[in-house]
Amino acid sequence: MTLLYWKIGKDITENVLKNEKAEYGKSIIKELSKRLIINYGKGYSERNLFKMIKFYGCFPDFGIVATLSQQLSWSHFVELLQIQDSLKQEFYITLCLNEHWPVKILRERIGSALFERTAISKKPEETIKNELQLLREENKMTPDLFFRDPYVLDFLNLKDTYSEKDLENAILSELEKFILEMGNDFAYMGRQKRITIDGEDYYIDLLFYHRKMKRLVVIELKLDKFRPEYKGQVELYLKYLDKYEKAEGEQSPVAIILCASKSKMMTELLGLDSSNIHVAEYLTKYVPTKMLEQKLLDSIKIAKAQMEQRKRFKNS
Repeated sequence: MTLLYWKIGKDITENVLKNEKAEYGKSIIKELSKRLIINYGKGYSERNLFKMIKFYGCFPDFGIVATLSQQLSWSHFVELLQIQDSLKQEFYITLCLNEHWPVKILRERIGSALFERTAISKKPEETIKNELQLLREENKMTPDLFFRDPYVLDFLNLKDTYSEKDLENAILSELEKFILEMGNDFAYMGRQKRITIDGEDYYIDLLFYHRKMKRLVVIELKLDKFRPEYKGQVELYLKYLDKYEKAEGEQSPVAIILCASKSKMMTELLGLDSSNIHVAEYLTKYVPTKMLEQKLLDSIKIAKAQMEQRKRFKNS
């Protein structure tokens, strides 16, 4: 069906519209739709024909469509057609294929602005393309494709006041949804994991393992804003896990500090943007998609501008 719709889109574009924009041929498409519905049914409505035309316009290479259609349905493509930016579209296609998202999950990921929330979105375009290619061809995921900010945890249904233990309990009671937010390759290892250093006990809030990254992932929960001392605390956990718990063939552990808020300047001064410790905010209440997306787009622009400024400074 997907290949049929692609061919119909191609045929209308080249032979009916003569490669003009679909808007110029609305009356033609309307008449064509009426005839097709009579012969072949309601699937050829005017609206659907415009989708087929757009489908061909977005994916003009039949070879690529033939390959993708083995894993993605027409409904997947309908969701992807809403994305205007080709790089962003490539991100969702790659993650969808890699994590075998059904249409519902793809729609939710797009709706929650996953691309803009992922650390990779703040990187140069070439870096994004290379890391997506690495995931597609070698099944290797980098931390930048995994780390997100903010994390959307509105499914936890927390009350207006809650403790770190409440947050931890809520995550564990909704573990399946939490893992879906983090990614399909996320595996739960334990809570309040005790490590002993010089006779003193320390407790890691949550410990996970990411299969594709082949790393242990520490999650530290904080109800307040990020503080510099949290870095030292989590660094200690990572060094311990790296030395005593890392299995053969695994990469060094990484950590996510989930905070109510954070300072961009502080995380930059502490060098966390390029370390194995990722500081992210979490949202426990629903935020309208457009509002969240605009906020994230603004932060991406700022991050890329700062990156370009640092690059020029180094070259000068």
